[in-house]
Amino acid sequence: MDVPRVLLPLLCLLAVNGFSQTENAGSSKRPDDSEAIPHLEKHGTATRLVVHGKPLLLIAGELHNSTCGGFEYMKPVWKRLAAKNLNSVVATTSWELVEPTEGKFDFSLVDSEIEGAREAHLTLVLIWFGSWKNASSVYVPLWVKENLTKYPRAENEEGKPLEILSTFGEASSEGDARAFAALMHHLKEVDGKKQTVALIQVENEVGVLDHMGRTPGDARRDFSPPANAAYHGPVPQMLMDYLVKHKNSLFPELYKVWGANGFRTSGSWEEVFGKSEFRPELENWQFCSFYSEELFSAWNYASYVEKVAGAGKKEYRLPMYVNAWLKQPYSYWPGRYPSGGPLPQVLDVWRAAAPSIDFIAPDIYMDEFTMMCREYTRGGNPLFIPETRGGELGAARAFFAFGQFDAGCFSPFGIDDNRSGEADPLDESYAVLRKLSPIILANQGMGTMKGILVDTLSPVQRLELGDYFIEARLAGQRRPGVAGGLIIQTGPQEFIAAGKALDIYFIPKNDSLRIGVGAVDEGTFEDGAWVPERRLNGDEVHASTFDGTGLRLRGGEISIQKISLYSFK
Repeated sequence: MDVPRVLLPLLCLLAVNGFSQTENAGSSKRPDDSEAIPHLEKHGTATRLVVHGKPLLLIAGELHNSTCGGFEYMKPVWKRLAAKNLNSVVATTSWELVEPTEGKFDFSLVDSEIEGAREAHLTLVLIWFGSWKNASSVYVPLWVKENLTKYPRAENEEGKPLEILSTFGEASSEGDARAFAALMHHLKEVDGKKQTVALIQVENEVGVLDHMGRTPGDARRDFSPPANAAYHGPVPQMLMDYLVKHKNSLFPELYKVWGANGFRTSGSWEEVFGKSEFRPELENWQFCSFYSEELFSAWNYASYVEKVAGAGKKEYRLPMYVNAWLKQPYSYWPGRYPSGGPLPQVLDVWRAAAPSIDFIAPDIYMDEFTMMCREYTRGGNPLFIPETRGGELGAARAFFAFGQFDAGCFSPFGIDDNRSGEADPLDESYAVLRKLSPIILANQGMGTMKGILVDTLSPVQRLELGDYFIEARLAGQRRPGVAGGLIIQTGPQEFIAAGKALDIYFIPKNDSLRIGVGAVDEGTFEDGAWVPERRLNGDEVHASTFDGTGLRLRGGEISIQKISLYSFK
């Protein structure tokens, strides 16, 4: 998936005021809570998940949506997961299975997930498929689906109901919150001490979406009568107060449209943020402006999610996040991507409306991977990737996300796919990352670690650590399409690098110095301790004036190498 290039400059300007550890992530525990409860903590500039009192890097995969829908179906899956070098798994539980009959809860499938994860020695991240999954309300109980009067649907501009619960359905939000609170109460009772479940995703890729809309923006917001009344009514004072307080750090597009209307502190959504325009004479629909309606949708979705998450945290204060369906090249306008979901251009609204959410997580399937990682690490928001691509691309991106952006989690979707014995490149990357986890965690947020990601289109990456510029190049006689790695500075002239299909060169910032290789060892880590396995020299390193100075990570397998340099004039 990709972002239209015309939007890249705008998206790259996400406001500095993000979901900060100080303001939100700290809400995952209260002073009277036990320190044993999984929580988020700051480490330098990074945010880490702490489980059983120790930081945990989630080397994960997400199961298919319905994998956990049956006891027997899951049994062989746990065995496969245990062999894939994961230390954690993202799995679902749904409102329809937790509360099949109104007011009667059944947690037997949840318990089987917890038990299966324990037996496979996996930490569990639970997704709550409540009111919405991929914008649609398909995982709600049948008794909700059938009662459109009590549980009203969102409507498109033609007044036709969508298979989406309206955020203006009070009974819907109360029912979702009640069921989620019951789930969190149960988790505390059955898992509070063992901490198999460490993190909760509330809902999934929320927003108003209608692929069948005949014109752009048909479902850019809920057009039901209550929604129309709210849209033409005043912007909530809570949001206005937030905007005034954070005026100088808002997302630039929000600041721009608010400023164009005189920074009004009261009025309807269009009076404060500008009129929505639909101009069918334009050939390129991306120039239609529906921003006010997207902001309106974001406020209502975030407020609904806050009601659900807040009810859950009253029972068990695990860290909670929401995930985002990102804009795609075929979806320039809201309604073709979920309007109101936590995308960069509306994150300020989510911050204002949903303080119980600890961070926002992007589902990244697009080619602009680096750009989206950058977007979702602004303002202190920790990078957590609950859905992404696997295979060779994921195997490279995992190193890069952990090394460059201090990611707390990397989790390709469909990790339970059966490849019929075919080797999965991700398995090798995960095996190495698990060995590297202690040193990665120690260097997160300290400015001593960088990620590497190169491919045939961008075969060279330049970065810097300490007194050195470092140049990483895609290498090997048979170049792969993509290669990833990471490099950590462990001393003034000492580095550890991991990856494959890479050449890594060190260049002193002081150009009057010449440098050479002191020693290069290939090895591994065992329980956080470096274990050298063989000394490398000659053709296995770059150690000549002609060739440059550095490392060759060119074998068919991922290599971990430790290099010490020396300088002379």
